[in-house]
Amino acid sequence: MEGLATEADWKRAYGEINDFERSLTDDGITLVKIWLEIDKDIQLKRFIDRVENPKKAWKITSDDWRSRQQWDAYTDAVEEMLARTSTKHAPWTVVEGNDKNYARLKTLRTVLDATSDL
Repeated sequence: MEGLATEADWKRAYGEINDFERSLTDDGITLVKIWLEIDKDIQLKRFIDRVENPKKAWKITSDDWRSRQQWDAYTDAVEEMLARTSTKHAPWTVVEGNDKNYARLKTLRTVLDATSDL
């Protein structure tokens, strides 16, 4: 997305990520992967709220606005990443984040469920 790696490099990374996560789980590590997802309108509302609130203005940068212009490309990249790196031993949990309270509860439930046998 940002030109920091070649396409071949980031595609190769999927396998490396899966191998690394497999080594962690084979060693007994409980791995919980959570993707927080919000829709474009909610993101814009949160950006504007941050800009307008002096206590939150530090949370947003010009990079956030620039990246937002590539929403569709980022969405495609996320979908590919989730598909290629969600495995039986290290699945992703997608948390719907439009409602912050719901997202917090689902995240906590996910972690609790993953660690309840420990």
